[in-house]
Amino acid sequence: MAMMKGITVILLDKIEIGRDGFNRPIYEENPIEVKNVLVAPASADDIVSQLNLTGKKAVYTLAIPKGDKHNWLDRRVQFFGETWQTFGFPVKGIEENIPLDWNEKVMVEKYG
Repeated sequence: MAMMKGITVILLDKIEIGRDGFNRPIYEENPIEVKNVLVAPASADDIVSQLNLTGKKAVYTLAIPKGDKHNWLDRRVQFFGETWQTFGFPVKGIEENIPLDWNEKVMVEKYG
């Protein structure tokens, strides 16, 4: 039996580099490699639910490894040679109660 293993995903983290003329933040994206991220197609129920609730079409669900401290809320990510946008709040479980290596999940839609 093979063990599950994720892929490396590039998380484009936002860093505030200044303010514009209207005092709104200006961001720069900083690429961060996150290893061992599971990528699974979104279920039909997830696609319909998210489309009805947010108007966004979930394509994949990412399972984030335990111990990851990055902010996954409204971030761009790159994998499979394409760029994706996370949406919705990441769902996190209690690390000690989850037997595998992943305890957080977030949905992504196609970007661009």
